[in-house]
Amino acid sequence: MTTTNDRPLAPPAPAGSRIVFAPKVSLADRYRRNARGRRIDNALRFGVPIGLLVIWQLAAMLDLFDRRFFPSPGDVVESLGTAIGTGVLQEAALVSTYRLVVGFVVGALVGLLMGFVLGRVRRLNVALDPIISALYTVPKLAMLPILLLIFGLSDLPILILIAASVFFIVVISTTAAVTAVQKNYLEPAQCFGATGLQTLRHVVLPASLPSVFVSLRLAAGNAVLVLIGIEFVQGGAGMGYLIWNSWQLFDVGRMYVGVVLVAVFGVLFQTLITGLGRLATPWTRRGGSASSH
Repeated sequence: MTTTNDRPLAPPAPAGSRIVFAPKVSLADRYRRNARGRRIDNALRFGVPIGLLVIWQLAAMLDLFDRRFFPSPGDVVESLGTAIGTGVLQEAALVSTYRLVVGFVVGALVGLLMGFVLGRVRRLNVALDPIISALYTVPKLAMLPILLLIFGLSDLPILILIAASVFFIVVISTTAAVTAVQKNYLEPAQCFGATGLQTLRHVVLPASLPSVFVSLRLAAGNAVLVLIGIEFVQGGAGMGYLIWNSWQLFDVGRMYVGVVLVAVFGVLFQTLITGLGRLATPWTRRGGSASSH
């Protein structure tokens, strides 16, 4: 048998035979490995926060810090029951939820519409990009006094600022996502005579939606931050006002209740946006069929 560099060459395959490539990992093994990975992820996702709470509770029971300023999780739960019993927490949560949802929806819709327009109309994008970039860098709380002078002490200034904080994140990200659609996606549609609306619906929209939902998730978190900051200053009601008023009254337990619930609400709100994004973009999930388009 002929050799190359003192190594024998593999014998040629018999005529008419087929070479079958067997996968190194079977589908059953892959499924078990994925299931084991999901269990580990869930254990980390829920185990780490629970572990931190246990450590916090033990440290409080051992008097490692002053519980007047750092109440234990048990004390926070007790304050939660008191706040629910008096109805203060429900009222604050309803006010903040209304402001957040209305401001987010308005800002997201306007940002999405304008982002797709700017992404498709280059000249308009060139003209408005400097203005959008300049206004985006202005702190939203700095605009509150001006809006209060114009609209008075009502919810409208708060809603406008929340919508503005969402709008700038969404419009900038959406514009970038639309303009980043590759030409090899657009050229086949043009070759088949697709109209601008058809190209937008069947090519640009599916290609940019994953990035759009990432921007919506970021905007949701930023909207919660802006809302609580405004309610600190001028809320008169809401979760931000509850936290600030609890600090003024030195009701530390209720203050921690407000902080924890705001964090939980922010996580749930972003999780909802992420879930909607997965439902709207099934073709991005592993194993999705081509018919998902």
